[in-house]
Amino acid sequence: MIAEGTTAVSLDDTRPNIAFWQERTDLAAAFRWTARLNMHEAVANHFSLAVNDAGTQFLINPNQAHFSRIRASDLLLLDANDPAALDRPDAPDPTAWGLHGSIHRRCPHARCVMHAHSIFSTVLASLADSTLPPIDQNTATFYGRTVIDEQFGGLAFEEEGERCASMLTDPKKKVMIMGNHGVLVLGDSVADAFNRLYYFERAAETYIRALQTGQPLRVLSHEIAEKTACELEDYPGQAEAHLSAIREILDTENSDYAT
Repeated sequence: MIAEGTTAVSLDDTRPNIAFWQERTDLAAAFRWTARLNMHEAVANHFSLAVNDAGTQFLINPNQAHFSRIRASDLLLLDANDPAALDRPDAPDPTAWGLHGSIHRRCPHARCVMHAHSIFSTVLASLADSTLPPIDQNTATFYGRTVIDEQFGGLAFEEEGERCASMLTDPKKKVMIMGNHGVLVLGDSVADAFNRLYYFERAAETYIRALQTGQPLRVLSHEIAEKTACELEDYPGQAEAHLSAIREILDTENSDYAT
């Protein structure tokens, strides 16, 4: 009960006075769950989210922060067109700036960008042929919707980041299999990107484990693979429900991700 003479305070009013709070908490939840699934690289790898219409201003994890500890208030707000971004006291990791800054500068459709070295995606990226054939529903999700980068040029400083960004101009291609490097996914939101990252890792695991049997693969036809991919693209609400469930689990556990 609220005492007489006092004013009710909404939950929103108790949140930190930081811009883009909903976006920050969504992104922080994605970091925590990526660590939970062991798809992280400790204090390396980066997720970013555009917050302006042009896509050039974006949130990203701070330099050398472990995925399992990132909070909403920790995220940096950067401008891809700021030449002094690496000179600020809380400067981002130079490779984060090189890759994500380049993508947000060049690709306004890339609202959320997630780069990871998750195990099975990286195994796929290490094969001489990094094609992901449609052998089940999850692998068919990505049929005709990936870019394979076969020109790995070392750490993703600005020159390498610009090269990668130049390969992501087709809005239909939302996954880059980064040869010798891991995977990068694009999404319209945190939920969309994380759902894609999760299912790509699952698809890569299915394919790698199928290869390990040494048995011939049963590959779907072009028609069925494309039909399945289209059906899943239009499947309503799955990504949003996925992230919402993750947040509910974290909230039940009293996680501090949303602080």
